[in-house]
Amino acid sequence: MSYYSHHIFFCTNERDDGRPSCGQCGGELRDYAKKQIKSLGLNGKGKVRVNNAGCLDRCDEGPTMVVYPEEVWYHCATKADVDEIIASHVRGGVVVERLRM
Repeated sequence: MSYYSHHIFFCTNERDDGRPSCGQCGGELRDYAKKQIKSLGLNGKGKVRVNNAGCLDRCDEGPTMVVYPEEVWYHCATKADVDEIIASHVRGGVVVERLRM
């Protein structure tokens, strides 16, 4: 069994060459997700972990978030998107198809 039931990674990469980068808002969304997971009592061993990630190489489609162990990639641009993914995917086991990459 995994240490966590779900591991959520947010791309927080900042490109300096003018191309789009998830870091423009990925860090803010990661912080929000961490806060929400904690407030719902979903954090800790056997539960959910939220981390930042370096470049996931999909910034053109981002901000990018990936949920393991299901390996589901999401375009996650707002706090409402984060809330929907937590409620539907993390808590309910149903992938949010409209946000799937």
